[in-house]
Order: sequence, then structure tokens, then C-alpha cells
Amino acid sequence: MKETDILKALSHVQEPDLGKDLVTLNMIRNISIDGNNVRFTLVLTTPACPLKEMLRKNCEDAIHTHVNKDALVQIDFDAHTTSNRKDAMQLLAGVKNIIAVVSGKGGVGKSTVAANLALALAENGAAVGLMDADIYGPSVPIMFGVRGQRPMMREVNGKGMIVPLEKYGIQLMSIGLLIDEKDAVVWRGPMASSAIKQFVTDVDWGQLDYLVIDMPPGTGDIHLTLLQTVPVTGVVIVTTPQTVALADAKKGIAMFSQAQVNVPIIGLVENMAYFTPAELPNNKYYLFGKEGGKKLAEEYELPFLGQIPIVQTIREGGDNGLPAMVSNDTITQEAFRNITNIAIRNIAIKNAKAAATAVV
Repeated sequence: MKETDILKALSHVQEPDLGKDLVTLNMIRNISIDGNNVRFTLVLTTPACPLKEMLRKNCEDAIHTHVNKDALVQIDFDAHTTSNRKDAMQLLAGVKNIIAVVSGKGGVGKSTVAANLALALAENGAAVGLMDADIYGPSVPIMFGVRGQRPMMREVNGKGMIVPLEKYGIQLMSIGLLIDEKDAVVWRGPMASSAIKQFVTDVDWGQLDYLVIDMPPGTGDIHLTLLQTVPVTGVVIVTTPQTVALADAKKGIAMFSQAQVNVPIIGLVENMAYFTPAELPNNKYYLFGKEGGKKLAEEYELPFLGQIPIVQTIREGGDNGLPAMVSNDTITQEAFRNITNIAIRNIAIKNAKAAATAVV
């Protein structure tokens, strides 16, 4: 067996999202051959790649089919998270992808989705941060069990920077970590926008594959400030199935789709989609209407990321500082993993094929 044989065989393996073979995409590295033993490194587009095992099997099958049916194939995995940033990288220079989680109205579980999306991204080794941009109603300190804790400061290139807290393997920053939770944030729009800018300029986020930003509900000052400050890779829109929530979700879709903004929509999540009692696991009760979010995604030709059921443990975990992705609720975890896997693939496709991410 020769290296050229291995490369020729692997040129038959397609990366399904990017539409090209692994050799053309330069995803095969460090080939070594010793008798019937073949070893190489497969470089993924993200540590959280949901296609890892499929690609492993396809590579093994290609070598057995085109080179040597008795070959013993060992595949090492590495990852180089793709990014489509073409800005000057003066802000958040170490962050490859910025994902904003938005909703048209409050109470649809946007913060729950943002928290568990961040945790699901980090589950397979991606470096992830979670910025709580909901200045008036910060929820990250409660959801992650860090109430009352305060971030430290350190000097970076001669400037004092805030160091995010770390919990469950992700970096956290929220206005709720800087003020007493009993105090109301009584600020006009410019002050709230200034705080968001400081979360970008004065927080040492370090090197991140993904920065997930939990946005406030609606379409206001903070949204515009963020879009005009950093290049947002894309947005995840969260809604519930009922008509009033869908009407507000349409406003969020309209905001990010209009020409002067034009930020890609990674997909839509339908939260509180149905209720399944523990004693009747095969039953689904559609308390707020059936598949409203899915139909909205179809209407606007948006990717539908999936449905999250109403589960008591999601609420309990949010109150107790134990999000679903680090709890024992395997059903909800699977729902969040599926949503995250589709989001990751959509981001990788966008980074490979869409126009460069830019500041609005």
C-alpha cells in the first residue's frame, strides 16, 4: 500500500455538508503505512462535528474497497473550526463564530435554549462562551448556579479585562454577575447598549470556537448595537407554537432578513412543542398548538432545527442551576443534541459557501 493509494481511495469519501471529497477539502493529514496498518488524521470542521462516526466508517470502507480489504485502519481526529470572519478582528479576535439566540417575545424559553445549545456545543470538545445580553432580565447566573459570584480582573496587553466565570466547561458573562440581583437595571437604551459593548471590548473571552449570545426579547437597541459592533455568524430564532408567539417570531425573522441587516438565520427552534406525561410516555399533548414553529419555518423557507417538549425537569434544572444538558434527563438532552447538530452543520455550510460575516 502506498500513500497515493490511500488518498485516491479517500477521494471517494464525500463531506456531505460541503459537497466535496475529503482529499479536495484537505481534511486528510499525517498518513502512515506499516504493512497492513494504515493510520491518518481526519481534520473535522468543528470538534462538535455530528458526522464523525459516519465519516470514520466511510473512510474505512473506502480503503477496504479500493486498496486492501485486510487493511487495519486507525483514524485520529483533529478539528479546525471553520470561520467566515473577514473583518479586522479587532474585537473578539479569538472567537471564530458568534451565534445570537433571539426571540420575538419573552417567555418562550430563549435563555434555556441558549444555555443548552452552548453546553451541547461544548460536549464534544468545542471551546464555548455564553454571553447574557439580556440586560434587563439576566438569567444566566440562576441557570448555571453562580448567583452571587463575581468575575475577576486581569491585565491583558496593559488593559484591565474582566475574566468570565467558568461553569460546566463554558465561559459565562452576564450583567447579573456584576450587580446585586435584587437591584433593577433602570437604564435607558444607550446605557444598555454601552454595557453590551463592554461585554465585547472589556471581557477576556480568549480563544473560542463559538460564542453564544442570549439576546433580550424583541428587536431593539441591544440587537442593533451587537450587529453594528461584531460580525454575527448567524441567529437561532426561538418560538413556541401558539399564534401570538409566532406573530412576534415573524418580526424577528423580518429584522434579520431585511437588506440593511441581512444576518443569516441558522434555524428556528420550536420550544414547549408538546407535553408528554411520565406515566404516559407514548402520548403527546399539544398544549399551545401543534407544530406552529415547524410550519413557520416552512413558510419562510428557514431550516427547522427541531422541537423541545415541555418537561418539568427543564424548569427545575433552570431554577436549580443544573441545565438539561448536565442533568439526568436523557430525552431532553437528545432533543437539544439533535438541534445543536443541525445548527453546527448549517454553520459549517454557511462558512464554506455564504458571503463573509460582516459588521452591519
